[in-house]
Amino acid sequence: MSVMKEVHRLSLVQSERVGAALLLTLDRPPVNALNRELLADLGEALDQVGDARAVVITGRGKAFVAGADIAAMKDLDAVTALRFATEGQAVLAKLEALAVPTIAAVNGFALGGGNELAMACDVVLASPTALFGQPEVKLGVIPGFGGTQRLVRRVGTQRARELVFTGRVVKADEAVSIGLALKVCDDVLAEALAMAEAIAQNGPLAVRLAKRAILDADGLPLDAALLSEAQLFGLCFATADQREGMGAFLEKRKAQFEGR
Repeated sequence: MSVMKEVHRLSLVQSERVGAALLLTLDRPPVNALNRELLADLGEALDQVGDARAVVITGRGKAFVAGADIAAMKDLDAVTALRFATEGQAVLAKLEALAVPTIAAVNGFALGGGNELAMACDVVLASPTALFGQPEVKLGVIPGFGGTQRLVRRVGTQRARELVFTGRVVKADEAVSIGLALKVCDDVLAEALAMAEAIAQNGPLAVRLAKRAILDADGLPLDAALLSEAQLFGLCFATADQREGMGAFLEKRKAQFEGR
């Protein structure tokens, strides 16, 4: 797996190509706390995915994202707090709707906005030291970047209520057991990049359409989601990748997908 020499750096997000993946590293010492500048840089980085087959997001240092920037939020009024929440929600919605799969490599604290960021990714991998939670009620506020909504979809209503109401922090093993993370990895970034590379071996258009079908499952009734799946399945048969993939299977050779 080779790293391309060109590395792009916004002020608070480093973007680099690693094999077929785009690796985004949040870099706001000491704990990558989310503020408007970091959110804006992340949003800009998400606009530059190009032909990458997957996106991996991690944090520099001991934290993925330890939460939102409390010092910056302390004196907000209700109107500016609403604006901050909607700005954060917009960036995470862009991440969630990204055409290619996204993987959170959670390397430490993922609290508050950090947990919300991880949940906006398709897959969450955890280091042994990862910690997850929505502790906002301990500060007299509620999650504002989608935590009350995506947590229900990840772990179910009752568990989400318990975590949000108590502000309890969850260790990596429990995060896996309740469905908040997929698995614990000794080298979480290497595991995330290996998963991205495995995704890249498959038909890129099929992967994108599969992601769209899965996203539909959250927002549509079952009959409408099944219709969407059937339509997307049919669309695959209008692609060169489908002909190459099935042809390669029958000819017992490795498929050479071109994304068309």
